[in-house]
Amino acid sequence: MSDQIKFIVDNLNKEPFRKNYNLITFDSLEPMQLLQVLNDVLAEIDPKQVVDIREEMPEQTAKRMLSLLGILKYKPPGNATDMSTFRQGLVIGSKPVIYPVLHWLLQRTNELKKRAYLARFLIKLEVPSEFLQDETVADTNKQYEELMEAFKTLHKECEQLKTSGFSTAEIRRDISAMEEEKDQLIKRVERLKKRVETVQNHQRMLKIARQLRVEKEREEFLAQQKQEQKNQLFHAVQRLQRVQNQLKSMRHAAADAKPESLMKRLEEEIKFNSYMVTEKFPKELESKKKELHFLQKVVSEPAMGQSDLLELESKINEINAQINQLIEKKMMRNEPIEGKLSLYRQQASIISRKKEAKAEELQEAKEKLANLEREVSVKTNQTREFDGTEVLKGDEFKRYVSKLRSKSTVFKKKHQIIAEFKAEFGLLQRTEELLKQRHENIQHQLQTIEEKKGISGYSYTQEELERVSALKTEVDEMKGRTLDDMSEMVKKLNSLVSEKKSALAPVIKELRQLRQKCQELTQECDEKKSQYDSCAAGLESNRSKLEQEVRGLREECLQEESRYHYTNCMIKNLEVQLRRATDEMKAYVSSDQQEKRKAIREQYTKNIAEQENLGKKLREKQKAVRESHGPNMKQAKMWRDFEQLMECKKQCFLKQQSQTPMGQAYTLQLVTNEHESKACFYKWF
Repeated sequence: MSDQIKFIVDNLNKEPFRKNYNLITFDSLEPMQLLQVLNDVLAEIDPKQVVDIREEMPEQTAKRMLSLLGILKYKPPGNATDMSTFRQGLVIGSKPVIYPVLHWLLQRTNELKKRAYLARFLIKLEVPSEFLQDETVADTNKQYEELMEAFKTLHKECEQLKTSGFSTAEIRRDISAMEEEKDQLIKRVERLKKRVETVQNHQRMLKIARQLRVEKEREEFLAQQKQEQKNQLFHAVQRLQRVQNQLKSMRHAAADAKPESLMKRLEEEIKFNSYMVTEKFPKELESKKKELHFLQKVVSEPAMGQSDLLELESKINEINAQINQLIEKKMMRNEPIEGKLSLYRQQASIISRKKEAKAEELQEAKEKLANLEREVSVKTNQTREFDGTEVLKGDEFKRYVSKLRSKSTVFKKKHQIIAEFKAEFGLLQRTEELLKQRHENIQHQLQTIEEKKGISGYSYTQEELERVSALKTEVDEMKGRTLDDMSEMVKKLNSLVSEKKSALAPVIKELRQLRQKCQELTQECDEKKSQYDSCAAGLESNRSKLEQEVRGLREECLQEESRYHYTNCMIKNLEVQLRRATDEMKAYVSSDQQEKRKAIREQYTKNIAEQENLGKKLREKQKAVRESHGPNMKQAKMWRDFEQLMECKKQCFLKQQSQTPMGQAYTLQLVTNEHESKACFYKWF
């Protein structure tokens, strides 16, 4: 149970509820408040449930919640008897009933939202069959069912699209393109292998090429390291500039911080704060108190009818008329001293209004300034996290712009040189192609001559050896140059670091003093903060106590108000009953016969007499029926026997008629006998 309550409290403290409960406050909630929490959770699932349960009858609340829980398919634990206890617990706000419901709802909120949304459109309205006989009603019901089916299909399609992700066609297209590229690369590698296999000493040449590639990669790695070291040096220089600028700004602030300016600034702040505390805030507090008192007075008064409103309007009109008369009398007097005082009062009120307006503008400006400072600090922190540098300001930004302009001019020149190099590269490439063709022709002629002499491949191997040796010398030279450059760079960096250290030595001394001051100030700040925290904790505890007292008084006020309305309703019912009783007594005591007839007692006595007469008649009728019941049943039995006898005679006659031709006379005799017997039977009855 404790885990269940903890889960409920954690979810209620999150979005979108944000209740700020803990285990103690949640467990101490009253039944009405607990029902309101359950209603808030149901309202989050279905927005139609947004209701203040204090304005709703308990039976209606329970019915509404039970219907929604039925739609959400909540199954209470137990059998039918437990269902009745579940309903009663839901009405009275019992904790053992509501806690499992809250736990179940908060576990699957998203799923239940979807179910509640679908229930609005998929719960079918049952139309009676009598109404479906009407054509318009039947057509409307058919359209309703078709729209419901269309909604089902559209919702399924929407869910499929949400869960589908990327399209399979695009993935297949990408896979096929990658496979084609793979096949092309495999073919190209095989083609190059075949070409290389025909060349003499290809294994040795491949080994040399591999070594060349490794050296090139090493060269790139060294160049990257060099660039990183340059970037680190640049960042170190920038950091040094920032520290120097901060030092300048701090010195400037310390130079401008004269006692007179500081005192003047503090006096202005004290004046502003004293005005806000002594004049503005008390006025606002007084106006709020008056408004609260007026609202409490309105709430405490009973409900007013139309007659009460008319009386109040008449009183207001009378008071307005009296005020107008007093104003006219004052104007008739026309005292000059009062006129001058009224002018001064108007001027003073105008000045006070202006002062209040300026104070509000100043307060808003301070709030805006604080917001802007917070935004600037956030933006600077973001830029510092993004690239590790701070935002440039003032002269630094101007220097940065001038540096960018010089770099842009250099870039344009370099770009023009690159264009010229590209044009020259095109020409050289064409000449290279021509020379390659000529070289191939000469090489072919040389191979034919070597074959004739019996020394084929001699020139090729000699050229390859020369080329490899040249490459080796170039690589060795590059290694030497890179090592020399790195050593020179390290020397320069060491010299720069030593210079910067010597330049920063006095700055570091000043920073040490400032750090000591900063430590003293931080200690003082911590002491003040601890004092503030203790004071704030005491005030917070007092505030929480007062809030609890106010909450208790409000609840008592609501209970008393509901009790007051209930007693008023009972008094009105008793007054109506008393009025009816007095009217009945007047009508019963009066000598007028018409008034007596209107009395309820006379009407009831009349109805009783009529019902007694009707009962007597029905009893006499019942007695007659009982007396005649035996003979009547006997006559009915004799009649049934007679009918069976006649039916038997008829059957016998039909058989004889089919056997003899003499049956006609016999039939006449039988018919006459039958009629005679019937006549005798009727006479007997």
